[in-house]
Amino acid sequence: MTRYNEAKKRNLERLEMFVPIVDRVHGEHHPEFHEVRRLFDLINKKIREAGTNKPELGDEFRQLREVTDNYTVPDDVCESYEAVYMMLADLDEAYHS
Repeated sequence: MTRYNEAKKRNLERLEMFVPIVDRVHGEHHPEFHEVRRLFDLINKKIREAGTNKPELGDEFRQLREVTDNYTVPDDVCESYEAVYMMLADLDEAYHS
């Protein structure tokens, strides 16, 4: 199994659960997270549509790195917010390896 597939298996289901919650809890004070959610939803859709193939996600990951300042976790957020950034960074890195 490729590193990307391992990262996908390790993170995708948890991201599907955490991203909407973090968006609801932190979106008011961290409006950039609305864009994180939009990009994650797009990435997730492309992954699902690709099945066993590797989808083209370069633009989405580039935008995520911009929006999140390379997955820099704000000081005033919960562990779930931090976990989302760590999982997204893991998926991004595995995708590009």
